[in-house]
Amino acid sequence: MRSQAMKSIRIRLLVAAMAVVFAATVAKSQSADTQAAAMHHHEFGFGDHMMGFFADYLNLSDAQQTQMKAVIAKEHATLKPLVQQLHQTHQQLRQYEEGAYDEAKVRAVAAQESQTVTELTVQKTRIHSELFQMLTPDQQAKMKEFEARHEARMQKRMSQAPSGPPEE
Repeated sequence: MRSQAMKSIRIRLLVAAMAVVFAATVAKSQSADTQAAAMHHHEFGFGDHMMGFFADYLNLSDAQQTQMKAVIAKEHATLKPLVQQLHQTHQQLRQYEEGAYDEAKVRAVAAQESQTVTELTVQKTRIHSELFQMLTPDQQAKMKEFEARHEARMQKRMSQAPSGPPEE
């Protein structure tokens, strides 16, 4: 049961992180300062790859790309502190994994992490909705198909994952 809960938390973290990465990627593409752009690349893990992929995949117009970049740039100030907070809680939890374990402190940090993940999920969903509304009906259908395929791949991987520790 605890393993399932951990998997669920990790999946939610992965989804939230992917959304933040997408948002940061678009925001990074707006950056004129190369040092700041390099920092964004390091901080969030991807470059312009995701925006370029979706622009090509959905055949976004220049106007759509400009609108989307503006939304992402506007939201960057909200997302960045949340991502930083998530990173800090990961570091704190790692200290308890590698050092002296204190369940009460781990629970407190985990609760804080849960609140951050919740806020990231809310922000991601709001941004996704705003961006989705900028798509044409055909692009929306194509995006829904893409997301359904992605979800199916994730479910397949989850069902193939071993349910317990490896047997010796």
